[in-house]
Amino acid sequence: MGFSSFLGRVLFASLFILSAWQMFNEFDANGGPISKELIPKLTVVKKNLSSKLGVALPDIDARQFISVIIFLKGVGGILFVFGNTFGSFLLLLHLALTTPLLYDFYNYRPGKPKYNQLLNEFMLNAALFGALLFFIGMKNSIPRSQLRKKNPKAKTV
Repeated sequence: MGFSSFLGRVLFASLFILSAWQMFNEFDANGGPISKELIPKLTVVKKNLSSKLGVALPDIDARQFISVIIFLKGVGGILFVFGNTFGSFLLLLHLALTTPLLYDFYNYRPGKPKYNQLLNEFMLNAALFGALLFFIGMKNSIPRSQLRKKNPKAKTV
């Protein structure tokens, strides 16, 4: 059970680790290719939040946000491989921050190709979120030291 659990964690975390590595390699003065998609969405979120809250929010720097994404994916993925629940919390934070922001299917009409694509990606990330919650739940439900009651050996006469 130990090796298959480790292999499963490696395969699951490889999605995040390889994505973080790719984002790190593409990171430049502007933040990389993801910044072209992220900057308009961050602006819309800032405008919506400031209108709902009634206060002016400071600008969100896309480069810093992308740096945080790379950190959460990379460190969270590596810690997750070793079975650390803090790593799964970092990955949960990453998914909670980026999923509704990047996959905004709710801004498109149903039936449009962009809507279907974004909804599919959103649901995949929601499934990853659920898998991480399941991992945390399973990790917390197993006692750290399971004391096994030794059966006394039968005496032979």
